[in-house]
Amino acid sequence: MPVCDICCEELPSEAEMRTHLLLSHMENVVACPFCSLSGVSYDEMKFHINTAHIEEDCQDTNATVVDSGQKSSNDWIAQSPNSTLTSNVNAKNMDTVSQASPQSQSTGTSLSQGTSTSLKSSPPAAATANGAVKLVRTTQKSSNNPSKEREDGRRKTKQKRLSSPIKGCFACPMCSLVCKDCFILQEHVELHLQDQSAGAGPEVGTLTEVSSTSSGRSGVMRYECPMCSLSFSSSSSLQEHVELHLEYGSASVTRHSSEDLTLARKLQEEEEQKWREAATRQEAEDFKKLQKQFGLDNSGGYRKQMERNMERAVSRGHMVPAEFHRKKAEMLESLASGVDDGRSKTSGLMGALYRYYRDASGCAHVWLCAETDHYSSSEGDKGWGCGYRNFQMLLSSLHRMEQYKLLPVSVPSIPRVQALVEEAWGQGADPQGASHFNHRLQGTRAWIGATEIYAVLTSLSVKARIVDFHKPTGPGDTHPRLFEWVKQYFSHSASRGARLPPKIVQTTLPPIYLQHQGHSRSIVGVEQKVNGNLCLLLFDPGYAPREMRKVLSQDTATMVQRVRKFPGSLKHRQYQVVAVEGLLTPEEKQSRILNSRTLCAEKIP
Repeated sequence: MPVCDICCEELPSEAEMRTHLLLSHMENVVACPFCSLSGVSYDEMKFHINTAHIEEDCQDTNATVVDSGQKSSNDWIAQSPNSTLTSNVNAKNMDTVSQASPQSQSTGTSLSQGTSTSLKSSPPAAATANGAVKLVRTTQKSSNNPSKEREDGRRKTKQKRLSSPIKGCFACPMCSLVCKDCFILQEHVELHLQDQSAGAGPEVGTLTEVSSTSSGRSGVMRYECPMCSLSFSSSSSLQEHVELHLEYGSASVTRHSSEDLTLARKLQEEEEQKWREAATRQEAEDFKKLQKQFGLDNSGGYRKQMERNMERAVSRGHMVPAEFHRKKAEMLESLASGVDDGRSKTSGLMGALYRYYRDASGCAHVWLCAETDHYSSSEGDKGWGCGYRNFQMLLSSLHRMEQYKLLPVSVPSIPRVQALVEEAWGQGADPQGASHFNHRLQGTRAWIGATEIYAVLTSLSVKARIVDFHKPTGPGDTHPRLFEWVKQYFSHSASRGARLPPKIVQTTLPPIYLQHQGHSRSIVGVEQKVNGNLCLLLFDPGYAPREMRKVLSQDTATMVQRVRKFPGSLKHRQYQVVAVEGLLTPEEKQSRILNSRTLCAEKIP
């Protein structure tokens, strides 16, 4: 523990030592040994002593400064201009006089007037830098000169006025009290200052009382706990007390922290549970929307939608009840036979296109597929039947070819096509697609795509291939590789043995099934312009029969503009095509069914 070198007091820390030195040894360290003046700098105190306690002619006396240990105490006297009597001072009294300044420094009070009987006033000749009194040895001289005595009298009066406490009226700067003595006023003001310090309150964790340097009374150091109202006389006791606070507080904090952590985890679990429930509800809603979009919401299939639309037409006055019953009977008969009623079919389109391009200018070459009928969507499958209608177009072309004579003679209806897909699933084709539809298509409005068409053709022993153009291959999200592939498909068989292909070629190849997001169409030909640009000729199930019949009339050019599609018109991100390439042997059919468990399409690029 640090020990004060001045008063030998032990203190618990360096901070306490600095506070002790400031309060006990540094404040008011410069004090006048002859009056109550203190709290000033050394230069100010030196000026005060030289002005108030020394006469100018004191330097003219025949005196020398000596050490008290070198001369006898009987030879030392205290000289003062206002003294008329000198007496011998013993060594004990001289020690008391020489230590007057340190005493005044430690207690903050003025010299006691009864310290020595030889000192009637404040008579030192000079003061040292540390405040000790310097004594001078002089020889008593008697003078019978009256003028000298008068001069001595004036000097005594001046010295008494400068060194003695001034008597008068002194007003307190902090209240209305008026004192006649400056010492009384000083003590009174210090009481004011002590009251203010006590009213302001001690700082937290610091001592509450310090020793008074003005009144000479020593106070008791008190240390107040920063966490409660207790105070202690030593900092070590305060430290132990505060450590108890901290130990208890840490245990409490640990307990509360554990409770808070448990609560936070519980709240987090509740929040995660709510989020999971909300996500589950949202997923269910989205799934229902998808089911409704793809016709899997059990809202009925082709028959139910047809009946509902006819009833709506009757209620709006667009159909008379007799026509309603007639159409309903025809629909039921068609569904029972499994053959399409042909109401949405348009035939003879390929011949009309051949005649149009024969006389048209601006095209270098045109390749057309075999004769194909166009099937448009009806009231029973509007919004979801494009895949079935494109399959009907493909079958209408295959029926005209000799090599596919084993296929059903007539084009099946949409419910019958759904049954054919289910039969293909039953044979083991495309099990993943079957699970997607829950192995059920009949009675639903479910969409079908390229994989379902491939499964049906495989089950009918028709050899087909799926080609996936999975990303754009040209600028502006176009698919020039798709156009080149279609040209190669149609022109490969037509150009055999011919050096220069004719302008118009109608091949014996069936149309190509073209699938993209949300829709499907049939590619019935490809046109090459004089500048080398390619465009596809597409049959869209969305075109009504009356629009397609324009190809058969004199307005063929207008309808061809709608059938012709340039690369800038096909900007979907992905396209799939299904192309027929012949028949399958039983072994090939079984192999393809087995391979369709993990159906992989040919990707370009």
